[in-house]
Amino acid sequence: MFFFTAAMIILLTGSLLLPFSGRGHLANIAGPLFALTGAVLALAAGVDAICTGGFDFISPWNYQLGGFHLKLDPLSGYFTMVIAMVCGLSALYGRDYLKPYANEKHLGVSWSMFLLLFASMLLVITAWNGVLFLVAWEIMSLSSFFLVIFESHRPGVLAAGWTYLVATHLGTAFLMVMFLLLGQNHSYDFNVIQASGPMATFLFVLAVVGFGTKAGFLPFHVWLPEAHPAAPSHVSAVMSAAMIKTGIYGILRISILMGPFQASWGWILIIVGALTGIFGVLSALSQQDLKRLLAYSSVENIGIIAIGLGLGFLGFATQHPVIGLLGIAGGMLHVLNHALFKSLLFFGAGAVRHATHTLEMEKMGGLMKGMPITGTTFVIGAAAICALPPLNGFISEFLIYFGSFSSLYGSKGTFSVLAAVTVIIALALIGGLALACFTKAAGIVFSGEPRTREAAKAKESGVFMPISMGILVALCVYIGLFSPQVIGFLGPVFDTTVAGHPLGDASLAPAVVSLTMVSRVGAGLIALIVFLGLVKRRWMQHKIVEKSTTWGCGYATPTAKIQYTASSFADPIVSMFDTTLYPVKNLKTDPGLFPTAFSYESRSKDIFMHHVYRPLFSVIKSAALGLHWLQRGYNQLYVLYIVLTLLALLFWILWI
Repeated sequence: MFFFTAAMIILLTGSLLLPFSGRGHLANIAGPLFALTGAVLALAAGVDAICTGGFDFISPWNYQLGGFHLKLDPLSGYFTMVIAMVCGLSALYGRDYLKPYANEKHLGVSWSMFLLLFASMLLVITAWNGVLFLVAWEIMSLSSFFLVIFESHRPGVLAAGWTYLVATHLGTAFLMVMFLLLGQNHSYDFNVIQASGPMATFLFVLAVVGFGTKAGFLPFHVWLPEAHPAAPSHVSAVMSAAMIKTGIYGILRISILMGPFQASWGWILIIVGALTGIFGVLSALSQQDLKRLLAYSSVENIGIIAIGLGLGFLGFATQHPVIGLLGIAGGMLHVLNHALFKSLLFFGAGAVRHATHTLEMEKMGGLMKGMPITGTTFVIGAAAICALPPLNGFISEFLIYFGSFSSLYGSKGTFSVLAAVTVIIALALIGGLALACFTKAAGIVFSGEPRTREAAKAKESGVFMPISMGILVALCVYIGLFSPQVIGFLGPVFDTTVAGHPLGDASLAPAVVSLTMVSRVGAGLIALIVFLGLVKRRWMQHKIVEKSTTWGCGYATPTAKIQYTASSFADPIVSMFDTTLYPVKNLKTDPGLFPTAFSYESRSKDIFMHHVYRPLFSVIKSAALGLHWLQRGYNQLYVLYIVLTLLALLFWILWI
C-alpha cells in the first residue's frame, strides 16, 4: 500500500502545483519528473500486488451511498503495471515532444491534466465502490478531454474533443444504470453487489455497452479515430494503450463480481470482438492519415482482446477449464502486448509528424534515410502488432489459437466447436488484413523516395523520444523471447480472474512448452541475423560500394510520383469491402488526346458515423432547438431553474 499511496500523492501534488509553474521549460521538466516518479512507484505497487496479493483499504470516511474503499488485488495490480509503464514512457517521450510548444501553450496546465489522467486511471482500477468508481471514471474522462483539445487552434480538434466527450458520457449513462441495478440496500460496495439469472445477463450487456464505449467496441468506437489524431502523440499513446484498457478492466471486474461466467457472456464477447476486430483492421487499411490508421488498429486489437476473453468465458461456462484458461490468458496478455507496441507506433507517428509537419502518408516516403531509429522501431512495432514471431504480439494470439484448436481437437460439443471455428476465422482474417495494413504504413512512410521537401529533410527529434521507443522495442522482444517466464509471473492475475471456477488439473503447461520452443527458435533467429550482419560488415569493410537507383520500372528518369501511394496499395482490398468501408473515390482526368494531368483520391468514411450517429444527432439537435424558448435571457428565470433543480434533487435523495 505504501507504493500506491506514494504514487497517488506524487501525482496529485504535481497536478495541483504545475498550473502555477508557468508556460515554459520549467513545466516541461517538472511534469515529466512527477509522472516518472509516480510511474516507478505505481509499477512497484502493481508488481507487489501480483506477487503478494496487494491490499484492501476501507476508510472510516463514509459518504452517501457508500464508503471510501480501495482494493489492489493481482488483477488491479496487472492493470496498474500496464498504466504505469505507458504513462511513464509517454511522459519521457512528451518531454521532447512538447518542447516546440513551450512559447505557445501553457505546458503547466497540460502536464497537470496528464498527471490527473494518470492518477484517475489508477483510482478507477482500485475503487471498490460504485460511486467512487464513477467519480474516478468522470475525472478520467474530463482530464483526457482537455488533453485531446491541446491544439484547439487546429481545424477539427475541438470537434474531435466534443465527439469524445459525448461518447464517453453516453457510456457513463449506461454504467450509472448498471450500478443502480447492482446496488443492494443502497450500498454500492463491490463486496455486496450481486446479480443472477436473466438480470445478470442484462447487466452484463449494460457493462459491455458502457465499458465498451470507452474500450472502442463496435459501434461505439467512433470517438477513437477522431480523438487520437487530434491529441498530442504521447497523449494518444496513453489513451490508446492504457485508458481504453480501463474498459476491458471494467468488463472483467463486473463479470467476476457477478460470476460465475455464463455462456451467453462468452458469445456476446466473441461476436462483438470478431465484428470489432474485422471492422477495425479494414478501416485502418483504408486510411491515409497515419494516426487515424493507428486509432482504427486499436479498435482491431480491442476486438482481439474481447475474442480471447469471450473464448475464456465460454470455456468455463461449458466446463472446459483448459480452453477457458487459454482464452483468458491470451486476452489478458494481449492487454499488455497491445499497450507496448501501440505506444511504440504512436511514438513513431509523433516523431514523423515532428519531422514532416504532417500525418498524411501520401506526403511522406523515404524517411528511413533521415530517421533510421524511428523507422527501425516502427517496423519492429508493426511486426509485433501483426503477431509475427518471435515478438510479443505472437504470444497472446498463439494462446487464443491454442485454446480454439484444443476445442476442435477435443470435440468439446457443438457450441464449443462453433465458437472455435468463429474465433479461428476471425483471428486469421484480422491477422492477414493487419499484415497488409502495416506493410502499407511502414512501406509508404519509410521506404522509397521522399514525396515532399519536408520528407527529404526529415531528421530524428530530441533524445528522450528515441530512448522511449528503444525501451518499448526491448520490452516487445523480451516478452516474445521469455514468454514462459512472463506467463509464470502473471499466474496470480489469471488465478484472480478465474477464481470461483473449478480448474481441476487444467493448466497452461502444454501451451508454455510450445512457446518455449518458439522462444528458442526466435532467439536462434535473432542471433543468426546479428551474426550475418557482423559477417557482412566485416566482409564489406575494405570493399568499394557503388550506389545506384532502385529498379525504375523502365522509366528513364524515375521520380517519387511513380511510387505506390497509400491509396493505390490498399485499393484492391478496399474495393472488395466497398459496402462496409464506404469509400469515396475522386478521379480527375484530362479529356484531351494527350493528357497532361491525372489524379485519383480515395477516402473512406466511417459508415456508423455517417449513417447512424450524424443523422441521430441531427434529429436531437432539431428537438433541442424546439426547447429554445426556455432561454429568455433573464437572470431571474435561470435562478428559478436552479432552485427547481435543487428541489427535485432534494426530493429524490429523500425518496431513496
